[in-house]
Amino acid sequence: MGSRCRFLKRWLDLGKLWLLASVYGLALAPAGDCSNTSATLPNIIFILADDFGFHDVGYHGSAIKTPWLDKLAAEGVKLENYYVQPICTPTRSQLMSGRYQIHTGLEHRSFHAVQPDCLPLEDPTLANKLKELGYATHAVGKWHLGFYKKDCWPTRRGFDTFFGYLGGSEDYYTHIYKCDMPGFNCSQLEPGYDFRDQEELAPKYTGQYSTHLLAERAQHILENSQPNKPIFLYLPFQAPHIPLEVPDQYLKPYREVQDHDRRVYSGMVACMDEAIGNITQKMTELGLWENTVLIFSTDNGGEPIFGGGYNWPLRGVKGTLWEGGIHGVGFVYSPLIPDAMRGTSNTQLIHVSDWFPTLVAGLAGGSLEGLQLDGFNVWNTISLGSPSPRTEILHNIDPLTQTYMSIINWSLEGNQTKDDDFFTPSGAFNTTIRAAIRVGDWKLLTGNPGVT
Repeated sequence: MGSRCRFLKRWLDLGKLWLLASVYGLALAPAGDCSNTSATLPNIIFILADDFGFHDVGYHGSAIKTPWLDKLAAEGVKLENYYVQPICTPTRSQLMSGRYQIHTGLEHRSFHAVQPDCLPLEDPTLANKLKELGYATHAVGKWHLGFYKKDCWPTRRGFDTFFGYLGGSEDYYTHIYKCDMPGFNCSQLEPGYDFRDQEELAPKYTGQYSTHLLAERAQHILENSQPNKPIFLYLPFQAPHIPLEVPDQYLKPYREVQDHDRRVYSGMVACMDEAIGNITQKMTELGLWENTVLIFSTDNGGEPIFGGGYNWPLRGVKGTLWEGGIHGVGFVYSPLIPDAMRGTSNTQLIHVSDWFPTLVAGLAGGSLEGLQLDGFNVWNTISLGSPSPRTEILHNIDPLTQTYMSIINWSLEGNQTKDDDFFTPSGAFNTTIRAAIRVGDWKLLTGNPGVT
């Protein structure tokens, strides 16, 4: 339930409300339904950074300047026990479905362009549910949840508008995507243009830097929003994912950084921070902050080997089940959060799959009936400091990635797993399978967690 509704119920006498209603001819909804009216539903802005290292935000001690992220986090609630998935598609799938990737068939790797697969179509997305509740839904940026047929595209998965690219990586200026699927012969495939406005290719944006493009479209959406219709703006930036590219002006403050990848990456992060600042200022200009919740998250840890990211003091990198791959940067900023909670650091256990029920039920007052979710509604945990309903996280179970067992232990009959792949003859879990689970303060890893 929104803070406005709690405020009304707490401080205003119901008799006075009915008196005002009778005088002015107003129709009042019951107090319990306050959060379900489109006029009071909060706007939701969800910003997702790509391959953003744990140490690469200013408030974690980084030398990279991120003044806007630092300001929003300092005036909101920092999520310091917050987890995502090791790579792009799994995190995005759990955000959009509220389900662990083992329940959507996405427990192995990210989608490649040549794969005939996508986020399962039978399950509603976060955008579907918010649209049902009256939200205008917009996706601006990277999709990476499959696009082999149009039913998989964001405009068919609950978003009114889409501006961005469908694949996982592309050139920041030319917006060209190259086939790069391991084990697949890409030599017969030409690189393709992957930037769209709605469902149509938008070649007029060739040569324009994607971080700027995405921020400008986000501001355009805010400027043209309808006064009485709440907005869900999903903004998954391309930055700072490879290829490492940024306009020269963002490199100048980091010219003393000796490592080329780190220098360019720093500029990319600074550019993204500036873009978020521009959106923040536009929100202020339009008077939208009063009833808006902004969430910032990374999709996985940074990649220091060839991507310029840095996860200190955490062990591991993007693609691993070590903390450096999955312990994410995250915070929530909103004037709807009580003053006593703003400016605090939350250490309760929260996972990316929790955003689905938190936004649908916790913020928008919608129903989760009939949904088989792995996420929890953690809005009271964030806004009131209540204990998290989550006590464990299944980070993943991936029977295809094993340390000592050969791939021949994978069933050859239709590529289906056998019980013997998961369990030993004694019935114990096969600990050569790559898996990880967090229970309370304990974490169990089996198989090969990845490089450190």
